[in-house]
Amino acid sequence: MAIGLVALYVDMPGSHFVVLSTVDGGLNQPLETKLGLDLQGGFEIMYGAVTPAGASAPTSAQMETIRSIMERRVNSTGVSEPIVETVGNNEILVQVPGATDPSAIEKLVGQTGQLEFVLLPPAQYGDASGSATCPTEPSGCLTPPAEGAAIDPSLPAQFTGGQLDSSGISAALDTSANNGNWLVNFAFAGSAGSDFATWTGAHINDYFAIVLDGTVQSAPYIKSAITGGQGQITGTFTSAQAKSLATILSYGALPYPVEQESSQEIPASLGQTFLNQTLFAGAIGIFLVLLFMLVYYRLPGLVASTALVYYGIAVYAIFRIIPVTLTLAGIAGFVLSVGMAVDANILIFERTKEELRAGKTLATAVEAGFTRAWNSIFDSNVSSLITAFILYFFGSSTIKGFALVLIVGVATSMFTAVTVSRTLLRLVVRQQMAQKAWLFGVSDEEFQARAMGGRLARREARGRV
Repeated sequence: MAIGLVALYVDMPGSHFVVLSTVDGGLNQPLETKLGLDLQGGFEIMYGAVTPAGASAPTSAQMETIRSIMERRVNSTGVSEPIVETVGNNEILVQVPGATDPSAIEKLVGQTGQLEFVLLPPAQYGDASGSATCPTEPSGCLTPPAEGAAIDPSLPAQFTGGQLDSSGISAALDTSANNGNWLVNFAFAGSAGSDFATWTGAHINDYFAIVLDGTVQSAPYIKSAITGGQGQITGTFTSAQAKSLATILSYGALPYPVEQESSQEIPASLGQTFLNQTLFAGAIGIFLVLLFMLVYYRLPGLVASTALVYYGIAVYAIFRIIPVTLTLAGIAGFVLSVGMAVDANILIFERTKEELRAGKTLATAVEAGFTRAWNSIFDSNVSSLITAFILYFFGSSTIKGFALVLIVGVATSMFTAVTVSRTLLRLVVRQQMAQKAWLFGVSDEEFQARAMGGRLARREARGRV
């Protein structure tokens, strides 16, 4: 009951609750129903791969690497079912449904993501102790570059982002500074960690710059050898900036830099009329299912229909909490899961009829129906979940959306069919008005036998003795 009330609140327009894609935002986040490109539209950006001077043009395999990295970056923002595909020999098309901050996604996707650790030569920049001289600078030592400044391209990188361990990269609040800024934790992979410790130990008090795509993120000095292969990138990062940088570092640098060629809003590919027709067709289908359950299974059918309404409320709430981006494929997955939810109830009710005809009491038959149908329901749903998980992990963005809706639907249907329907039937069969054979689709003789079957059997047994 409590779960249903929470789900009903979540389904209401303007409601606030936790959103799993941004769980650190707390319990008071606005909820919305996200629609895909085919139903809502969005915006698209065209990127072109830039071939550096003296380098060869990117191969098809390298373009696929760029496309894959861009897709994972977009997915990390919580945007579901983006379309990221190669166009021609050197272009990438990114289409994002209903995004609220296109500029943030443009910056995230379009960055090359080449991280470098660059030593600032003591002969030019001095050191933190103040005792070093700068013989190459007659006017005095240079000031280390500030955050956001361009790095001198002639300075070599000692370490790069390709040597990082992606599992050790994360964004966190900088609690040491107590100024609300965020930082990015990083860790080196393999032997690079010990190499970094050796290098920092040999350059104590020297300045070095942490550079992303040629722009200085911070330029600290080395206080002591940095052991353990771990470090932090600090600066005036906001939460969004730190998470964006962590995402870029986690998924690696693009093998070729890209530049934005065009950006524009795109309308829904199917349109509002088609959406209305789809929803109307789905409503008719669900209505016919409920009508069949009521006509054929009668009182248990009414219970199943009530549980199906509960199922719809719960699933829609989960869609808003995750959140799931609904496309035409996703709606198809939901309708399919409705059929599976009904199928579970049919197995239970048919088994209950068999138990009634075998002479069991109504309450006992209902319990036996649920217990003996559970194995079939469990096997059927688990096989569907396995298939859906395979589609989710190995399918394209559109297939993943269908699979995610199916996973949520099947998992919820197992709960509603076995828990909600069972609880409602237990309450109903205790009522005197429910003690009628026609309400359960059996004859009066069979229903009377269930009431007297136990005593008649015992008398017959005694008579034979």
